[in-house]
Amino acid sequence: MEARLVHGSPIMADHTPAADVSAGDVIVLADTIRIAHRDITAGELGAAATRGGIYETPKTAGGSTAIADGKKVYWDADNSVITATASTHKQIGYTRGASLDADTTQLIEFDPGPADPA
Repeated sequence: MEARLVHGSPIMADHTPAADVSAGDVIVLADTIRIAHRDITAGELGAAATRGGIYETPKTAGGSTAIADGKKVYWDADNSVITATASTHKQIGYTRGASLDADTTQLIEFDPGPADPA
């Protein structure tokens, strides 16, 4: 599981994946991010969150990986973790509470930027 809803009421939108999606998967869709709350079979209509809610997400642990409270964070799809480095990653939201170097998870407010047109 990549993301777990902790609380809140995310906005959901229809999503029909090309490949199977598991609950908690972070889906990079063109210029935005969605989060699956349930398993969705490839080619079947389902729904995924487009924004809203507080999620527990994975982050890399180790030296200089702490992230401050309120920091904009991005989804590193290659490593399936959040990062504070924009690079080529897509915005996923803002941290809620700080994390330490040793932490492997981080709470975020799911806000992938401008409203998803779906």
